[in-house]
Amino acid sequence: MTSFARNIYLADKKATSELGKNIGRRLSSGDVILLNGSVGVGKTHLARSLIQSILTQPEDIPSPTFTLVQTYETQHGELWHVDLYRITSDLEIDELGLLEAFETAICIVEWPNRLGTKIPKKALTIDLTTKGDARNARLTWTESYWRPIILEATQNG
Repeated sequence: MTSFARNIYLADKKATSELGKNIGRRLSSGDVILLNGSVGVGKTHLARSLIQSILTQPEDIPSPTFTLVQTYETQHGELWHVDLYRITSDLEIDELGLLEAFETAICIVEWPNRLGTKIPKKALTIDLTTKGDARNARLTWTESYWRPIILEATQNG
């Protein structure tokens, strides 16, 4: 399987928000975004910007750290924002209904390493690293489907 990647320098939180918005506007049901990075690197910030860019009505976007899943109705269909940091077994993933959501909703998953072998092969992975206020986003994917989305979303970045 061929893997593709693109590195994007994000100078500040505003640039991170713009990346989220630009990707969000291009998503549809069945798209899965996997967000990797250490605590405080900006995963939830990126997810919030993405979600807010496609909501039908503006609303507050809480972190799903304690609820595990927050769902939203968007212009592009149902969206699941998932934080798997507190997940300890595959059974919990099954109980959430996440595998079904991967097929029918837009899914943004923080701490996707907790999925183990259940990581969808068609997902877009965004690895965030930080240095001061700046971030680097490494986008990786295997499905050619993602290429035009990434090129459009990052044409100025």
